[in-house]
Amino acid sequence: MHPRPFRFGTIVLAADSKEEWRAKARQVEDLGYAVLLVPDHIGSQFDVFKQLAPTPALVAAADATSSIRLGSFVFDNDFRHPLMLAKEAATLDVLSEGRFELGIGAGWVPAEYQQIGLAFDRGEVRTS
Repeated sequence: MHPRPFRFGTIVLAADSKEEWRAKARQVEDLGYAVLLVPDHIGSQFDVFKQLAPTPALVAAADATSSIRLGSFVFDNDFRHPLMLAKEAATLDVLSEGRFELGIGAGWVPAEYQQIGLAFDRGEVRTS
């Protein structure tokens, strides 16, 4: 096994416009972060933020930057069919020229499940 260097990433929650989003992505890259991460939530975790959908936001960030890695923090495995998520991830990797990092998890906000009519099962069910 080859040791990997320690890296820092940051979560970018939202933007009010395309240009604001692109500027934030460039700023994260210019500040030297290794990864720009976008969360996957139905609504905002914080009332003051307007969260963007992760897939198109990551494509726009890839277009605005040249070297920073881009990732999901994290895709909720119940919100998308696994095949469709795999296709989105592969497309993100192509459009970012290999800079995409997939993060996937079980979800943790019961209110989001209620909003879209999904059962919020026990953790061991959501991760199987």
